[in-house]
Amino acid sequence: MGSSAQDNVAAPKASPEPPAAHRPPRFRMLGVCVDCVTMAETLRQTEQFIRQGGPHHMVTLDSSMCVLAQRDEALRRIILSAELVVPDSAGVLWASRRLGMPLPERVSGADLVPEIARMASEKGWRMYLLGSKPGIAELAARNLQSRFAHCCIAGTHHGYFSADEEAAVLEQIRQAAPHILCVAMGIPRQEKWIQAHRDALNAPVMIGVGGTLDVLSGTVPRAPRWMQQRGLEWAYRLLRNPRKIGKVLTLPRFVALVLLAGRGTPPQ
Repeated sequence: MGSSAQDNVAAPKASPEPPAAHRPPRFRMLGVCVDCVTMAETLRQTEQFIRQGGPHHMVTLDSSMCVLAQRDEALRRIILSAELVVPDSAGVLWASRRLGMPLPERVSGADLVPEIARMASEKGWRMYLLGSKPGIAELAARNLQSRFAHCCIAGTHHGYFSADEEAAVLEQIRQAAPHILCVAMGIPRQEKWIQAHRDALNAPVMIGVGGTLDVLSGTVPRAPRWMQQRGLEWAYRLLRNPRKIGKVLTLPRFVALVLLAGRGTPPQ
């Protein structure tokens, strides 16, 4: 079913004196939003959320999510209400430049999760990996722990549980009491799942990470660095898995939306 390193762990508690809240500038575009953050700033926000106590929803925004949000009002509202929205694709960076509010850099889930694991190993944070096919989360956890010896993966579970099994999965996560919950169920299921259960789980940081666990498990190779840097990671994924064509076909729609849009709303 799943695995848990701890059976009865107290829920994460807020720092007795949380630091003054700091919110990065937020850029509105295409009916959604994205925060003007670097990887370093994203990690600072992660630490701040954990100090404050939960729950906080972190969205990794890519081009396909922007397109889906045009016709999925529930997803659009989730993005707008998230405590942090990071730019997770070259397309989002291009759109921000085109719309007059250039973002500093891409913060991809595949890069972010290992960075969070590194910090977790240093600060004693617990992580929980939920999603992907059976066995993938366990492999990803093992690989993260081999890279970061003191990284505590408090539990794992695949994403193919039924509605009847969901209550048991939720209870397992509550018992593990993670500081960071990574949910890999694909867009928009993972965002809606986090939104539906955020208050019950009360994890300080909850992130939808898409295919990141597949990459971290070693079962799906990531595009070469030069393709990542040139915004061609989508092409590599399509060549490796032609079934991704549906997601890739959202790119022309995304480009059209950006070209037809007016200037973005200045950061708030």
